[in-house]
Amino acid sequence: MATEYVDAGRAIGQATLSGVIGKAPPVARDVTYERILNAREREPHNWLTYYGAYDGKRYSPLDQINTENVKQLRPVWVFQAGSSGMHAGPSTYSFEAAPLVVDGVMYVSGWDGWVWALDARTGQELWRYKHAIPFDVSLCCGNVNRGVAVAEGKVFVATLNAHVLALDAETGKLVWDTVHGDVRAGESATVAPLVVKNMVIVGSSGGEFGVRGHLDAYDIETGERVWRCYTIPKPGEPGSETWPAEGEAWARGGGNCWVTGTYDPELNLLYWGTGNPAPDFDGEVREGDNLYTDSVIAVNPDNGEIQWHYQFTPHDVWDYDSNMEMILFELGGRKLLGHFDKNGYFFILDRTDGRLVRVAPFVDRITWGEISPDGKVTPKVYPEKEGEEVHFWPGPAGGKEWTHAAYSPRTQLFYAPVQEVGAKVARRRREFKEGIPYWGASVTVDSEDMYGYVGAFDPANGKEAWRWRNEVPMCASVLATGGDLVFAGEPTGEFNALDARTGELLWQFQCGSGHHSSPITYSVDGRQYVAVPVGWGAWTEGFLPSMLGAPHGDALFAFALPE
Repeated sequence: MATEYVDAGRAIGQATLSGVIGKAPPVARDVTYERILNAREREPHNWLTYYGAYDGKRYSPLDQINTENVKQLRPVWVFQAGSSGMHAGPSTYSFEAAPLVVDGVMYVSGWDGWVWALDARTGQELWRYKHAIPFDVSLCCGNVNRGVAVAEGKVFVATLNAHVLALDAETGKLVWDTVHGDVRAGESATVAPLVVKNMVIVGSSGGEFGVRGHLDAYDIETGERVWRCYTIPKPGEPGSETWPAEGEAWARGGGNCWVTGTYDPELNLLYWGTGNPAPDFDGEVREGDNLYTDSVIAVNPDNGEIQWHYQFTPHDVWDYDSNMEMILFELGGRKLLGHFDKNGYFFILDRTDGRLVRVAPFVDRITWGEISPDGKVTPKVYPEKEGEEVHFWPGPAGGKEWTHAAYSPRTQLFYAPVQEVGAKVARRRREFKEGIPYWGASVTVDSEDMYGYVGAFDPANGKEAWRWRNEVPMCASVLATGGDLVFAGEPTGEFNALDARTGELLWQFQCGSGHHSSPITYSVDGRQYVAVPVGWGAWTEGFLPSMLGAPHGDALFAFALPE
């Protein structure tokens, strides 16, 4: 029997507790779907959506800061967001958001239901909002939020307890509140919403609790749900033959859409990654390929129907979610999609129909299995026997976690933050119970034999062009710019600028806490800024257990050249 959900009620109005201005300029009123469509080409000074543009490249053509002058870069303001929270333990908190900037106003989300509007020139707080999140729920994986969406005078955010909110972009006041998932069943939401046409698209979290993943579209004005796309087919639907015919393994199959997708307006297709099947490591209770887990699904945004899919890791028993970025680019006149998967392979697909174009490893050590050039997957090491440990690379954190790669049209190279971390896993069968973690194993992540790097990869051949090595895994998104720079943060607090063509380290700043977020760049009044949230935490024991005791302070840094 499911436990009755105890709603958290309403949070205290935060604007009444501080000296914040309480109002932002009305810049978001004119943010339309058409503006987001042309964000990079027509408004390079802004950062209007999660990846900067619908294609997911995490690239800005701004070049005021470049390889010649980046050594002069310095912090110009810091917003102290605070290091404490109420939900779960302090090590689970992480400042993971990608800020948005609209004509001098920055919108950014934090943990525990926080959303702020800041002056992008100075960091001054314009308004703040706090969503009430219940304390009596256990959710995966970390108290985090990856960002907001802005359109039509509203700021949209998905909350840890699976609500979707629309806030007034000028005042921060609640406009509408829609329930997105069943928090008592283990559903949550950490994704940055994506505005497409007149809808805000949101994906679910909670695969580790044995929930059925889904992608939803909500009306921008009313918050009413327009459609729902389940990522696990029920019996009789296409793909259901990849699940056991008997029982309800499909109903608790996972496949959650917990990282923001990309969008091709010409093809009218959303490209959204899906997570691991449930239970994560016990494949005997879910025989088959388990569609559409560990896949990219191409979805028609008008009706939520899946047009095609590609599965990166069939029958995953290594926790190799495929939620990471789906970068849209062109090569040789062909519409392509680039994806760095947790399984350690770099995939290039034809995004018109999902056909495999190229696959190649992007990490040094892969022992779990092998993927041939034609896409054939051959498992080699996996948790098969009850209680018997097996060791494999990459570990469950993957060769790259959710944190994003970037692509520069100038260099025609991809840049990926890589983690070389293995793990020991032993199968531990557990009976499914609603609201209880459904892992199916015990996991011990390597704490010594590890390292990381930022790698540049050529999509024409899949090979590494250069590498900047780090002593610990790289656990934050990278940013590429028109100044031929790649910005990348380290878990130990350093924020780096690398030469996009050579990988040479050109500049470094110690931020005081680890990086597990997505930096952006923008300009106001002709001055270019680079902004990055810092604050170490989240599922640290899964990818870097040796740094569980690292500082957890949360702040947002903005850098610029001297005036």
